Amino acid sequence: MTRVIEPQPKILDITLYQSGASKIEGQDNAIKLSSNENPFGTPDSAKTAFAKAAYQLHRYPNTDHASLRQAIGDVHGLDAQKIIVGVGSDEIITFLCQAYAGVGDEVIHTEHGFSMYRISTLAAGATPVCVPERERVIDVDAILAACTEKTKLVFIANPANPTGTMVGQREVSRLADGLPAQAILVLDGAYAEYVEGFDGGAALIETRDNVVMTRTFSKMYGLGGARIGWGYGPQEIIDTLNRVRGPFNMSEPQLAAAEAAVKDREWVEKCREDNARLRAWLAEALMEHGVPSDTSCANFILARFINEAEAEGCDDFLKANGLLVRRVGGYGLPNCLRITVGDESSCRRVAHTIGQFLEQNR
Repeated sequence: MTRVIEPQPKILDITLYQSGASKIEGQDNAIKLSSNENPFGTPDSAKTAFAKAAYQLHRYPNTDHASLRQAIGDVHGLDAQKIIVGVGSDEIITFLCQAYAGVGDEVIHTEHGFSMYRISTLAAGATPVCVPERERVIDVDAILAACTEKTKLVFIANPANPTGTMVGQREVSRLADGLPAQAILVLDGAYAEYVEGFDGGAALIETRDNVVMTRTFSKMYGLGGARIGWGYGPQEIIDTLNRVRGPFNMSEPQLAAAEAAVKDREWVEKCREDNARLRAWLAEALMEHGVPSDTSCANFILARFINEAEAEGCDDFLKANGLLVRRVGGYGLPNCLRITVGDESSCRRVAHTIGQFLEQNR
């Protein structure tokens, strides 16, 4: 018998996700500025909670994540019953596509949007629809024009990755109100903590039944290696997502570390202030070298070079000097490099090295 074993339609259309490089061959002390990680690491409170939880590894974790959900709700002023916890915000994105999109449906994302939107859409059997941005900023009119009776989900990141740009609440409200009746607006707030006073879209959710917010512990809280995210939305949607969520998707150490981290408001304030100061310095330093960037609202700078060749040449030069940044040609930005805002010494070193490269090549 000849077997014909094939995956579901559209699975083979998925391009594997490429994470930021973490090593340079032949160099032991490379500075990693390629994955938007917190250069100050993980708060001690979360490390302590994670270590303590190791003594309970023989026990199954709680399946409803009630303690973490309540902590998130208390800190952000949200109803804990309308919070869902996942393995990074990526898993919440997957749940949304799994629950609300399928064969014959369409899911909208923007041209420079996070690649997991497309991946999760294809994995669900739905069709991704890529909408152009306007000068690296989300274009609400273009999104609304792309909507059809097949549109089930619209993903936008605010602040956006890899551009760092942001749209205001009035525009986001206009987008939510203009969507077809069957569509859900998903606000990816992975970098929301870097914007002082920003709720990530929570206020919109309280007054609408078609908006969901995703958040992560990977960036500000320095827990990228632990993989913890959460979502907030209308009760009906959250209840639906919990039907596809595995009962033991989160481990006890994950839950404990995240609960300690979200309560550590001093850590958040300090990291936000340091990031804002160093981000402004780095952007100005690069501009002095003739490398512009849009105003970033996140923990990285999208540096724009004259062309793709110059961007790639600069990246190679940085690697040769022990510095890892991120090429973003796969996001439709071949002439750009995304540079994480590191600590002060890293920022100074990367700016100086880029200046050296340009002096030699322009």
